[in-house]
Amino acid sequence: MKHTDKQGRVLRILTYNVHRWLGTDRKIAPERIGDVIAACEPDIVALQEVRVGRVDKGKVDQAAMVADRLGMDLHFQPTIRILGEQYGIAIMSRHPSQLVKSGRLPSLSPGPAFEKRSALWVSVDVDGHDVHIVNAHLSLRSRERRAQAAALLGGEWMGHADCSDPAILLGDFNAPPYSRSYRLFAERLRDAQLSNPTGEPQPTFHTRAPVLRLDHMFVTPSVDVMTAAPVRTPLSRIASDHFPLLAELRVPSRARAVGSGHAHVPEAELL
Repeated sequence: MKHTDKQGRVLRILTYNVHRWLGTDRKIAPERIGDVIAACEPDIVALQEVRVGRVDKGKVDQAAMVADRLGMDLHFQPTIRILGEQYGIAIMSRHPSQLVKSGRLPSLSPGPAFEKRSALWVSVDVDGHDVHIVNAHLSLRSRERRAQAAALLGGEWMGHADCSDPAILLGDFNAPPYSRSYRLFAERLRDAQLSNPTGEPQPTFHTRAPVLRLDHMFVTPSVDVMTAAPVRTPLSRIASDHFPLLAELRVPSRARAVGSGHAHVPEAELL
């Protein structure tokens, strides 16, 4: 849906850990996740724990099915490969979009890690201007998570010269607001839920008993937060173990200068 005013374009942006399409009823149902997302009418979607592959022989790829149904472009970065399937993070967009960078985040494991924690950076063209979206799913281990948070804020990702304002960093950070890794983000960027003028921040995990705010959306200075809150519906309570976090964000509507744009950042080593 197109929403434009004198201050800029209003985008509906969603981040959602879809738990490999596995609901709290133990059913694998990517179409149900698609229903949850469709009801939110988002312009841009960041997904974590995305399962790519076929649940049953002869059926279509699950992530592609959801993206096609929503009429969105799909960008995917694997974090796990096992038995012919892939798991990872994704960004979907209704607006024209292009991959800028996808790659691994720091690991403090002494040997090869089963899950290669990663980030995905996509540039979305909104009214002729780039809006940068960086999606990540961080470690469960606090020390490693801090290293990953520092990397995301550094020169390879949000601190890169091409990742200019407006930019949005979002995902499942496994970092409640009292954690040191969360504070690293909050010192540099604005937490959309804290900037929400219509209500207090709400937890996103677990859908059966929401007590932790682990899923976050951080924005750069030019982005105005209009609303930001978990989407709690009867369907979202069973579709995954995380609630989706939906925000309405106003980004500036200013034309990109002719011949500007951004250079493509070389991708880091993939799986």
